[in-house]
Amino acid sequence: MMTTYPHLRQDFAASLVVFLVALPLCVGVAVASGVPAELGLVTGIVGGVVTGLMRGSSLQVSGPAAGLTVLVFEAVREFGLPALGVIVLATGVLQILMGVLKLGRWFRAISVSVVEGMLAGIGLVLIAGQLYSMADAEAPASGLEKIARLPGALVGTFGNTQALTSLLVGAGTIAVLVLWKRMPKRLRAIPGPLAAVGLATLVATVFPLRIATVEVKGLLGSIQPPPPSAFGELAGLGLLGTIVAFTLIASAESLFSAAAVDRLHDGPRTQYNKELVAQGAGNALSGVLGALPMTAVIVRSAANVQAGARTKASRVLHGVWLLLFAALLPGVLAFIPIPALAGVLVHSGAKLIPVRGLVTLWREHRGEALILVVTALSIVAVSMFEGVLIGLALSVVKTAWEASHLKLEIVDKGAGPVQAYLSGNATFLRLPKILDSLEALPQDRPVELDLSGLHHLDHACRTALENWAERHSAAGTEPVRVTARAEPARVTAP
Repeated sequence: MMTTYPHLRQDFAASLVVFLVALPLCVGVAVASGVPAELGLVTGIVGGVVTGLMRGSSLQVSGPAAGLTVLVFEAVREFGLPALGVIVLATGVLQILMGVLKLGRWFRAISVSVVEGMLAGIGLVLIAGQLYSMADAEAPASGLEKIARLPGALVGTFGNTQALTSLLVGAGTIAVLVLWKRMPKRLRAIPGPLAAVGLATLVATVFPLRIATVEVKGLLGSIQPPPPSAFGELAGLGLLGTIVAFTLIASAESLFSAAAVDRLHDGPRTQYNKELVAQGAGNALSGVLGALPMTAVIVRSAANVQAGARTKASRVLHGVWLLLFAALLPGVLAFIPIPALAGVLVHSGAKLIPVRGLVTLWREHRGEALILVVTALSIVAVSMFEGVLIGLALSVVKTAWEASHLKLEIVDKGAGPVQAYLSGNATFLRLPKILDSLEALPQDRPVELDLSGLHHLDHACRTALENWAERHSAAGTEPVRVTARAEPARVTAP
């Protein structure tokens, strides 16, 4: 047995650690998404057993992620819970298709600033929304309203004993998570999220506190495959846009997580296209079961590597433990305080905001820092999908601007022709600068325009330069002399 599975002991131990990390997160993400808590466990089970068995990234662990919580909540609110299964199923099919077409590696071309901005925006909305849950209050629909009304909601808890108790339980959960790294090493063998939620559950049980707890429906009672009528929603542009958003964000988050996990170990590297197919298969099955979408989750994946996992057996076993818990001990969920789960997600949301990284990025690459900030704020102000599109558009514009680097040098010796040298890439983005400088040249002097240093001259710039040369030649005493790479060309006025 040990010869057949030489790493069974390490993988078995790691699977228990990942299970203990995943359990509170699966439940917390489901509750925050506005769906039954058991559906979070269903996605965790599928992510472990189904996605875990497939090829791709051997040590990466998949399940419901905090990064999709905001998007799932908005989708359920707008289209209803039955439509969620259709969205997740379609997302999985698209991911499988992209993996088969070998498009997985193209996600590595997405600007890191856009991805970090996306996660930061999700983190901001997630924190704001879960603070309302901690305060036993209903959160507004839009991201801006959540942030704007948050101070009033928190202040209002001081006049409501139940709300204040709920807020204190959530704050205590966050405090445990923050301080857990400073605990003795033996104590830290228990994952921080499990310890925080466990302590909050113990306090709420020993002292009968009047706070909301998780509603339990049972595993089989929560599984509701999407009815045929829900597939009719696919004709609407709104649902299609949501599917595209799910697909792009889930795929990007999973593949970026894979790249991060590869840096944590020296085992086999991720096969990106196969990992995308694995994620798609998991999402397709989750959609059929009416559960949450999944992504690769860096928190669980890092815990898996750090616990000594050597093969994919650890992530498969973690899914088995989740299944056994959901089947045998579902009643335990009813004791978990919702503000404690909200506290876990507030802590997770804060980790999504790269504060230190943003400071460094601002010092070294301000353009990238600006893209990160604008993407995050756009997600808060508008929505997830539009925010990511804005970030991608800014990234493309920035790249185009940098690619059109152009240097214009003018030499005027006081006598003879004025010499203008252009080098670099002349594109329409630099056209205003080129024309301003050339039109400022004296009209009564001959001009020699040297284009031999240009690597690229687009149609807009070529046309503009020809028009300028004609105007200057008509106003001056001599036609503009243009030197290209191969041979000089004389431009004369009509």
